[in-house]
Amino acid sequence: MPESVKQRIERLREEIERHNYLYYVEARPEISDREYDRLMRELIELEEKYPQYRSDDSPSQRVGGQPIEAFRTVEHAVPMMSIDNTYEEAEVRAFDERVRRALGGAAVAYVVEPKIDGVAASIRYENGRMVLAATRGDGRRGDDITSNVRTIASIPLRLRGEGVPPVMEVRGEIFMPNSEFQRINAQRQEAGEPLFANPRNATAGTLKQLDPRVVAARKLRFAAHGLGQVQPLPTDSYWQWLALLRRWGIPTAEHAFRAETIEQVIDHIHRFADIRGHLAYQTDGVVIKVDSFSQRDALGATSKAPRWVVAYKYPTEQMPTRLLDVRWQVGKGGTLTPVADLEPVFIAGTTVRRASLHNIDQIRRLDLRIGDTVVIEKAGEIIPYVVQVIREKRPPDAREITPPEKCPSCGGPVERDADSPYIRCNNPDCPDQLKERIRWFCARNQMNIEHLGEALIDQLVDAGLVTTFADIYRLSKEQLVNLERMGEKSAQNVIDSIRESRSRSLDRLLAGLGIRHVGERTARVLAEHFGSLDAIARASEAELSAVNEIGPVIAASVYSFFHSPGGRHAIQRLKEEGIDPKMPRRAAGEQPLAGQTVVVTGTLRNFDRKQIEDLITELGGKPSSSVSSRTSFVIVGSEPGSKLARARQLGVPVLTEEEFLRKIGRAPDGQAQ
Repeated sequence: MPESVKQRIERLREEIERHNYLYYVEARPEISDREYDRLMRELIELEEKYPQYRSDDSPSQRVGGQPIEAFRTVEHAVPMMSIDNTYEEAEVRAFDERVRRALGGAAVAYVVEPKIDGVAASIRYENGRMVLAATRGDGRRGDDITSNVRTIASIPLRLRGEGVPPVMEVRGEIFMPNSEFQRINAQRQEAGEPLFANPRNATAGTLKQLDPRVVAARKLRFAAHGLGQVQPLPTDSYWQWLALLRRWGIPTAEHAFRAETIEQVIDHIHRFADIRGHLAYQTDGVVIKVDSFSQRDALGATSKAPRWVVAYKYPTEQMPTRLLDVRWQVGKGGTLTPVADLEPVFIAGTTVRRASLHNIDQIRRLDLRIGDTVVIEKAGEIIPYVVQVIREKRPPDAREITPPEKCPSCGGPVERDADSPYIRCNNPDCPDQLKERIRWFCARNQMNIEHLGEALIDQLVDAGLVTTFADIYRLSKEQLVNLERMGEKSAQNVIDSIRESRSRSLDRLLAGLGIRHVGERTARVLAEHFGSLDAIARASEAELSAVNEIGPVIAASVYSFFHSPGGRHAIQRLKEEGIDPKMPRRAAGEQPLAGQTVVVTGTLRNFDRKQIEDLITELGGKPSSSVSSRTSFVIVGSEPGSKLARARQLGVPVLTEEEFLRKIGRAPDGQAQ
């Protein structure tokens, strides 16, 4: 019997969740990112075509359509207490002595886990479905970050398997992988924005975003390391609890270890010190916990921290080395960034040969000179940077570092920004700028031309085959085959990737153009407001600045790009190649929902989720993904989620789909009354 649409949707959901489990919990993916994206696209298309089968816990529904207004405060069912820190092995042994003494000499087992440097969060499941996520806050109350946490793919919206407690709060760490931290900081540096100091800082900043789409773009991860309210508790062993969490689809930290004695704990601390620098995430120590929950209850807590847990923190590693030279890299927007060439030094698991010096002001603050002996540290043990100069070791021939007067790539003049410490090359034909702009245009979050990699872009620019974005779309397989290390199959993969990129949306194209101050969020705002490249080009600075979230600085940058010879030329060439995407603009007319915030939950008969949110926006309202005291009303369809209960708790008005249509003066079939 052929598979029905409903069955296909359910099978796709199960398959996607299974692949999430394999990737995030078991670390053994079976399919490529491309194949995963294909499954997700099929699911989204089916749910949009058949909205009656949509579900709030579908993997396609992780990202809400609109920003929330503010985070509401929620109270933790069980307080989230802090943990005492230790820095010496003797203090770890003293902790063990206190535990055993308090338990009357009973045998004690410990679980040792990596201390992931992220943001603590509590995630609540009821009957296997995620209903709430909150930050630690002051330990008793935290921010409701459910809409943001839903975007984190490693956190299941619905638990798998049998035996899940009806009420279950999972405590854990939300963190940013090292590779993502580096990618985001590179983008921020190019845009002239302040850099995140470390992955924890970046994670905290991300979770404070009111727009879940920004959070989704930053690829946060989660690892469970504890529990809050659980009814009933299925085991007395924390070690077994971790195994149950993994079985239900919740990831836990790798390299966790169960120790029967404190000496085994100490041995593990030494072993973990050797491997933690090679992990995909940041750690600053380990956490040592009593395994037995009943023993934990007997030990209790002080007013500040539980007596059954302690953190051991490793010292920050610093190493001296010599500054050999400083070279200036040219970014896609012409920013010249000084990079230190160092005498190789091994630190925190890797050999460091280079470190960013950020800008000339940083060089002057350090009083840095070529030939100096400097102290290197890794920010968050990932990004190497110069901490200080050892001035007593300065050689007599140490050379002062001066900013370049000419671009190191094209030889053109450079200028210092009036409002920042950054130096720029303003030559749009600068070869290094061009390469960086093309890399940015092709990157995953922009046009996502998957097989057009860094080395190939260098060859294409050096050979004169690519001088504008549009040239990418003129490339032929024959041209590619003639390049180094490029066979028939590789060339065809590139051509296929370029062809696929033609269907990217307007906001993706805008983000890819490399306009200063225009990232993913700003590009989306512009695309949704203006609807086309031509409309943006026609807008004055005042009209651009009047758009919500844009402001005068971004408006000036966008206006300058669209009215510069280089910007006009780039747009015109793209149009000649058929790259001119459009987005529907918000319709004018009556606005019966002006100033009102509306939340939708459940499946509607006449609209899919995007259609109802677009209608709310068209009528002057603001769609929101979470219910708060500021919500004007909630539209409820079939099989509503936890938002309905929250609306009733807060006394927010609840409307059926029919009542909503009558409110806006439309019949249930969508026609005006």
